[in-house]
Amino acid sequence: MRIENIEARSFYELECAQQQWSVKQLSRQVGSSLYERLALSRNKDEVMRLAREGLTIEKPEDVIKNPITLEFLGLKREAAYSESKLENAIINKMQQFLLEMGKGFLFETRQKHFVFDERNFFVDLIFYNRLLKCYVLIDLKIGDLTHQDLGQMQMYVNYYDRYIKQDFENPTIGILLCEEKSDALVELTLPKDSNVYAAQYSLYLPDKALLQRKLKEWIDEFNEKE
Repeated sequence: MRIENIEARSFYELECAQQQWSVKQLSRQVGSSLYERLALSRNKDEVMRLAREGLTIEKPEDVIKNPITLEFLGLKREAAYSESKLENAIINKMQQFLLEMGKGFLFETRQKHFVFDERNFFVDLIFYNRLLKCYVLIDLKIGDLTHQDLGQMQMYVNYYDRYIKQDFENPTIGILLCEEKSDALVELTLPKDSNVYAAQYSLYLPDKALLQRKLKEWIDEFNEKE
């Protein structure tokens, strides 16, 4: 691997061995800047842990990347597409989507229907993470994320925790996969102990050099505070 950064190289070596990536899968993960995307979603101690141990899945935050890169779907940014078209594209490329989501994900179903208070509800995608031992619900959103979207996902998570989750399983995780989001809106809308997360998706590979600069600036800034 022609990777100059020692920490990034160590991370890819560990992940490749642990997950038995093919050459094509490894190339895709390096090309999609997986290390930088994961690192920018973590604190400094966890960044160092990525290089030593690879990606460890111990808490809900460990499955979140920003952005989630969906270039393999073949959708063009400039073209108009609906949430159902995005969902169909993910279903057709499920193997690649599971690779992008990360360790431990198992796909259960799409458009999961449940009835509550005589009303019908549908969750776009249902996964189970065998490492976290919990359900992971994903809703797809085109355009800006709203507080109504966040409240709806919180309701889905509450329903699964109360009526679907078994006693030996951990609390359900909800992920809103959206084009645009306001971190301030997410923080204001959701309670601090919420298991609901908003993650942006990108239909193209990120600028690796830009992410590398951002990560270096982030670590330098952190070191100055110590």
